[in-house]
Amino acid sequence: MSLQDIGCHEDIPETGDTLQENALQKAMYVAEHYGLDCFADDTGLEVEALNGQPGVHSARYAEGTDHDSEANMQKLLYELQDKENRKARFRTVIALLQHPKNQQEENVDNACAAPEIHYFEGRVDGLIAEEKRGDAGFGYDPLFIPNGYNQSFAELGEDIKNHISHRALAVEKLAAYLNEDIAQSV
Repeated sequence: MSLQDIGCHEDIPETGDTLQENALQKAMYVAEHYGLDCFADDTGLEVEALNGQPGVHSARYAEGTDHDSEANMQKLLYELQDKENRKARFRTVIALLQHPKNQQEENVDNACAAPEIHYFEGRVDGLIAEEKRGDAGFGYDPLFIPNGYNQSFAELGEDIKNHISHRALAVEKLAAYLNEDIAQSV
């Protein structure tokens, strides 16, 4: 189910200092307002020479912008122009909120019980290119070259990117956990 499917159209706050805090904040918001077990994620680009920035502020990196990929990329390139170290990583953190199975089975009000919280992280290391490369993807994809490749995420194509991306790795871990959880309850 998506947020649209449950009638959630509001802008969910992201005020945490870490990706983990933001992912948990979003999942808690849905759980508290809609009474559902759920998961939420947050993703950031962390650049070594910039002490992990833009990090949690990746979507709003350029001053006065919100999700302006072009402005964010230009600011990043400007801040790295005199830096030799261009190492970076994309990280995604997923927070899963689940109420214990015995409460679910006994129809105990989920609002009264504390959920279990599980985190799943995906990470892809790479470098920031000196200029934009490729037109596909979104966000910082034209600047990020994953280790083991000579092309940016924007040049690699959707199939390859979706297979090796930080989000794909985090989702794989979430899926493995849920499959194991289901297998144990059968």
